[in-house]
Amino acid sequence: MSRFCAATHPKSLLAASLVLSVLCGCKDKEQGSGAPPPAKVVQADDMNLITIDSKDVPRFPVVQAGQMDAAVELTATGTVSPDVSREVPVISLANGRVVDIRARLDDNVRKGQLLFSVQSADITNAFDAYLKAMNDERLASKAYVRADDLFQHGAIAQSALEQAEDAEKDAKADLVAAEAQLKILGVDKGHPSSVVHVYAPISGVIIGQNVTNAAAAGVALSGSSTAFTIADLSTVWILCDVYENDIPKLQMGQPARIHVDAYPDRVLTGRVSDIGPVLDPSTRTAKVRIEVANPGMLRLGMFVTATFSSIKKSTFAVVPADAVLHLHDRDWVYVPVGGNQFKRMEVRAGQMVDGSRQQILSGLQPGQQVVTHALLLETAGNQ
Repeated sequence: MSRFCAATHPKSLLAASLVLSVLCGCKDKEQGSGAPPPAKVVQADDMNLITIDSKDVPRFPVVQAGQMDAAVELTATGTVSPDVSREVPVISLANGRVVDIRARLDDNVRKGQLLFSVQSADITNAFDAYLKAMNDERLASKAYVRADDLFQHGAIAQSALEQAEDAEKDAKADLVAAEAQLKILGVDKGHPSSVVHVYAPISGVIIGQNVTNAAAAGVALSGSSTAFTIADLSTVWILCDVYENDIPKLQMGQPARIHVDAYPDRVLTGRVSDIGPVLDPSTRTAKVRIEVANPGMLRLGMFVTATFSSIKKSTFAVVPADAVLHLHDRDWVYVPVGGNQFKRMEVRAGQMVDGSRQQILSGLQPGQQVVTHALLLETAGNQ
């Protein structure tokens, strides 16, 4: 009886445990396993899960998400650019020195308005060639008339008449070419001058100026410098950068709403006229072009936001506006998970519907239950 009590004494048990641990440690060391002890796994609490007192559950009623069919919207930023088909360069084909400039950069000009004048030796040479061609044609015409009269009286052979006729035709061709040269240079053959005037070919805004007083104009007939560039801004382009994942959502002719940063109260409409076939390798975006009628307020380089609406409609969930929690630039809703627990779910909210409901683009399906007052539940969970 006494042996049993000694064996079962707590001190005896502790000593036996120590001896066993030492023996086991020695045994593991002898075997040379070297394996670290197993890691302890600690389950972390779900930060999006809120548990409230059962008595407070009625304070947070839930509602079933509705359903609506609407067009998918895509938003992209862009800038106002000129329509290249409405840009016209102003070129002086006469070499020389600019002696007068009547317009400047950013001016609004009308078609036919005088822009600048050039004093050029080319005009003198061209008018001299015109006068010589006119004299030669007059002389050739008289020679042909005389040869025809002589041929009618049998004084010359037919070959002589044909030669005179050919000379008269060549003289007329030279005269026509000389007149065309004067017209190209902008010279009135009835009032010759060494100064040629250059006029605006279209009405619009001067968006480029490469000439000043006393500067050289018309570098060469084959490739003269552009003195001015006029753009018709009655219709402009909106160039947007659209990510490659969103390109399939766009179609040619698709409507777009344009929101101008400088005029937040104005909304313009346009249509997609081109979807760039080449992606920018650094941003993985494509240039999308929208043609917009300019009411007069759009200026080149303005920042705008374009909203595209798909032609086909899709089904989305709709919840009360108070059910959406805007937190840290994200949108959240609370859904019941049973008992007195609610889970916060991230969603992507869309536009408002009827002023009191909000469209949910992703993260929530129609028919799911959500808490009607998400902000109150978030506040209660943080207390």
